[in-house]
Amino acid sequence: MRAPYPMLWFASEAEEAVRLYTSVFPDSQVLHVQASSGDAPGAPPGAPLTIEFTLGGAPFTALNGGPHHEFNDAMSLVVECHGQDELDRVWDALLDGGGQTVQCGWLTDRFGVRWQVVPDNLGELLATPAAIRAMLAMVKLDIAALEAAGRG
Repeated sequence: MRAPYPMLWFASEAEEAVRLYTSVFPDSQVLHVQASSGDAPGAPPGAPLTIEFTLGGAPFTALNGGPHHEFNDAMSLVVECHGQDELDRVWDALLDGGGQTVQCGWLTDRFGVRWQVVPDNLGELLATPAAIRAMLAMVKLDIAALEAAGRG
């Protein structure tokens, strides 16, 4: 049995989304593109229907399934970044082209996918109530400010 993996349903922008995502994360690649026979509402004949790809080595599939479902906050993709420079790079890349910031390290990219862009040591950083309060006041997470808040 293959391990579970996420299937991301796009109205018709799966190819554009996969191109962005695989450019942002190292060890990412497109594995297989299944062309549509024309029966799917989100993919005209010959256009990609499904795209199997990896992000950081983890498997995903994107589907051009038509405008039947939208992403929401019930599911998000967590990106653990090593240091502020990496966090800033990923944050900016995912917001590029029309994404929207949320709060506490969350953002919605231009395709509607929800992301949490956090430091890889977030659990350690949030060891004190003061650090948690500091995070709740942030949009993009500031590692130095979280460290300072944790020290009191």
